[in-house]
Amino acid sequence: MDGDAFNLAMLILRVSLGLTFAAHGYQKRFLGGKIEGTAGWFDSIGMRPGKLHAQLASITEMGTGVMLALGLLHPFAAAGMVGVMIVAGYTVHRDNGFFIVKEGWEYTFIIAAMAIAAAGIGPGEWSLDHAFGIADDLDGWVGLAIGAGIGIAGGIGQLAAFYRPPAD
Repeated sequence: MDGDAFNLAMLILRVSLGLTFAAHGYQKRFLGGKIEGTAGWFDSIGMRPGKLHAQLASITEMGTGVMLALGLLHPFAAAGMVGVMIVAGYTVHRDNGFFIVKEGWEYTFIIAAMAIAAAGIGPGEWSLDHAFGIADDLDGWVGLAIGAGIGIAGGIGQLAAFYRPPAD
Protein backbone atom coordinates (compact mmCIF):
# COMPACT_ATOMS: atom_id res chain seq x y z
CA MET A 1 0.00 0.00 0.00
CA ASP A 2 1.17 3.50 -0.79
CA GLY A 3 2.58 5.17 2.33
CA ASP A 4 0.34 8.24 2.15
CA ALA A 5 -2.77 6.09 1.55
CA PHE A 6 -1.89 3.96 4.58
CA ASN A 7 -1.23 7.00 6.75
CA LEU A 8 -4.49 8.64 5.69
CA ALA A 9 -6.43 5.41 6.32
CA MET A 10 -4.90 5.08 9.80
CA LEU A 11 -5.57 8.74 10.55
CA ILE A 12 -9.23 8.30 9.57
CA LEU A 13 -9.50 5.14 11.69
CA ARG A 14 -7.74 6.67 14.71
CA VAL A 15 -9.64 9.95 14.65
CA SER A 16 -13.09 8.47 14.02
CA LEU A 17 -12.70 5.68 16.58
CA GLY A 18 -10.89 7.82 19.12
CA LEU A 19 -13.17 10.85 19.03
CA THR A 20 -16.30 8.68 19.07
CA PHE A 21 -14.97 7.00 22.20
CA ALA A 22 -14.00 10.33 23.76
CA ALA A 23 -17.49 11.69 23.05
CA HIS A 24 -18.97 8.69 24.84
CA GLY A 25 -16.94 9.57 27.93
CA TYR A 26 -17.82 13.24 27.62
CA GLN A 27 -21.53 12.49 27.72
CA LYS A 28 -21.10 10.41 30.86
CA ARG A 29 -19.39 13.31 32.62
CA PHE A 30 -21.13 16.40 31.26
CA LEU A 31 -24.47 15.56 29.59
CA GLY A 32 -27.77 14.08 30.76
CA GLY A 33 -27.50 13.03 34.38
CA LYS A 34 -23.77 13.89 34.41
CA ILE A 35 -21.48 12.02 36.80
CA GLU A 36 -24.18 11.70 39.47
CA GLY A 37 -26.63 10.08 37.06
CA THR A 38 -23.94 7.87 35.58
CA ALA A 39 -22.88 6.85 39.10
CA GLY A 40 -26.43 5.82 39.96
CA TRP A 41 -26.65 3.80 36.78
CA PHE A 42 -23.31 2.09 37.50
CA ASP A 43 -24.56 1.18 40.97
CA SER A 44 -27.77 -0.21 39.47
CA ILE A 45 -25.91 -2.56 37.12
CA GLY A 46 -23.56 -3.80 39.84
CA MET A 47 -20.40 -1.78 39.23
CA ARG A 48 -19.79 -0.59 42.76
CA PRO A 49 -18.95 1.94 43.97
CA GLY A 50 -20.86 3.67 41.18
CA LYS A 51 -19.29 7.10 41.61
CA LEU A 52 -15.77 5.69 41.31
CA HIS A 53 -16.65 3.74 38.18
CA ALA A 54 -18.48 6.68 36.62
CA GLN A 55 -15.36 8.81 37.14
CA LEU A 56 -13.01 6.09 35.86
CA ALA A 57 -15.14 5.25 32.82
CA SER A 58 -15.57 8.86 31.73
CA ILE A 59 -11.90 9.73 32.23
CA THR A 60 -10.71 6.54 30.53
CA GLU A 61 -13.04 7.01 27.56
CA MET A 62 -12.11 10.66 27.05
CA GLY A 63 -8.39 10.12 27.66
CA THR A 64 -7.88 6.98 25.61
CA GLY A 65 -10.09 8.31 22.83
CA VAL A 66 -8.03 11.48 22.47
CA MET A 67 -4.78 9.50 22.78
CA LEU A 68 -5.85 7.12 20.01
CA ALA A 69 -6.95 10.01 17.79
CA LEU A 70 -3.54 11.65 18.22
CA GLY A 71 -1.64 8.38 17.90
CA LEU A 72 -0.10 8.89 21.33
CA LEU A 73 0.99 5.71 23.13
CA HIS A 74 -1.32 4.11 20.62
CA PRO A 75 -1.49 0.49 21.89
CA PHE A 76 -1.99 1.64 25.50
CA ALA A 77 -4.88 3.83 24.36
CA ALA A 78 -6.30 0.80 22.55
CA ALA A 79 -5.87 -1.31 25.70
CA GLY A 80 -7.91 1.19 27.72
CA MET A 81 -10.66 1.08 25.12
CA VAL A 82 -10.68 -2.72 25.11
CA GLY A 83 -10.90 -2.90 28.90
CA VAL A 84 -13.84 -0.50 29.05
CA MET A 85 -15.65 -2.36 26.26
CA ILE A 86 -15.19 -5.72 27.97
CA VAL A 87 -16.76 -4.35 31.14
CA ALA A 88 -19.60 -2.68 29.22
CA GLY A 89 -20.22 -5.72 27.05
CA TYR A 90 -20.37 -8.05 30.02
CA THR A 91 -22.32 -5.92 32.49
CA VAL A 92 -24.81 -4.24 30.16
CA HIS A 93 -25.08 -5.99 26.80
CA ARG A 94 -24.29 -9.71 27.04
CA ASP A 95 -27.80 -10.92 27.88
CA ASN A 96 -29.36 -9.00 24.98
CA GLY A 97 -27.89 -10.93 22.08
CA PHE A 98 -25.54 -9.57 19.44
CA PHE A 99 -27.35 -6.72 17.72
CA ILE A 100 -27.17 -3.19 19.13
CA VAL A 101 -30.77 -2.47 18.09
CA LYS A 102 -31.71 -4.90 20.87
CA GLU A 103 -29.08 -3.40 23.25
CA GLY A 104 -26.74 -6.28 22.37
CA TRP A 105 -22.96 -6.46 22.44
CA GLU A 106 -22.34 -5.60 18.77
CA TYR A 107 -21.06 -2.05 19.51
CA THR A 108 -18.77 -3.03 22.36
CA PHE A 109 -17.35 -5.91 20.33
CA ILE A 110 -16.62 -3.85 17.22
CA ILE A 111 -15.00 -1.02 19.22
CA ALA A 112 -12.74 -3.51 21.04
CA ALA A 113 -11.89 -5.39 17.83
CA MET A 114 -11.05 -2.17 15.96
CA ALA A 115 -8.90 -0.98 18.86
CA ILE A 116 -6.95 -4.26 18.96
CA ALA A 117 -6.46 -4.24 15.19
CA ALA A 118 -5.31 -0.61 15.25
CA ALA A 119 -2.84 -1.42 18.05
CA GLY A 120 -1.31 -4.18 15.93
CA ILE A 121 -1.18 -2.15 12.73
CA GLY A 122 0.37 0.86 14.43
CA PRO A 123 -0.60 4.53 14.31
CA GLY A 124 1.08 5.39 11.01
CA GLU A 125 3.50 8.18 10.29
CA TRP A 126 0.93 10.91 10.91
CA SER A 127 0.91 10.36 14.66
CA LEU A 128 2.59 11.62 17.80
CA ASP A 129 4.15 8.20 18.37
CA HIS A 130 5.91 8.58 15.02
CA ALA A 131 6.91 12.18 15.78
CA PHE A 132 8.40 11.06 19.12
CA GLY A 133 10.22 8.14 17.47
CA ILE A 134 8.41 5.40 19.40
CA ALA A 135 5.92 4.14 16.81
CA ASP A 136 8.15 1.32 15.55
CA ASP A 137 8.66 0.08 19.12
CA LEU A 138 4.91 -0.10 19.77
CA ASP A 139 3.35 -1.64 16.66
CA GLY A 140 3.15 -5.12 15.18
CA TRP A 141 3.15 -8.00 17.64
CA VAL A 142 4.14 -5.71 20.52
CA GLY A 143 1.22 -3.35 19.87
CA LEU A 144 -1.15 -6.27 19.42
CA ALA A 145 -0.01 -7.82 22.69
CA ILE A 146 -0.35 -4.54 24.56
CA GLY A 147 -3.75 -3.66 23.09
CA ALA A 148 -5.28 -7.10 23.48
CA GLY A 149 -3.38 -8.43 26.50
CA ILE A 150 -3.53 -5.43 28.80
CA GLY A 151 -7.03 -4.54 27.61
CA ILE A 152 -8.50 -7.99 28.20
CA ALA A 153 -6.66 -8.46 31.50
CA GLY A 154 -7.75 -5.02 32.68
CA GLY A 155 -11.39 -5.58 31.80
CA ILE A 156 -11.51 -9.00 33.43
CA GLY A 157 -9.64 -7.70 36.46
CA GLN A 158 -12.08 -4.84 36.91
CA LEU A 159 -15.04 -7.19 36.66
CA ALA A 160 -13.50 -9.61 39.15
CA ALA A 161 -12.70 -6.86 41.63
CA PHE A 162 -15.81 -4.69 41.41
CA TYR A 163 -18.75 -6.30 39.59
CA ARG A 164 -21.45 -7.34 42.03
CA PRO A 165 -24.62 -7.91 40.01
CA PRO A 166 -27.87 -7.01 41.66
CA ALA A 167 -29.96 -9.92 42.93
CA ASP A 168 -32.90 -10.72 40.68
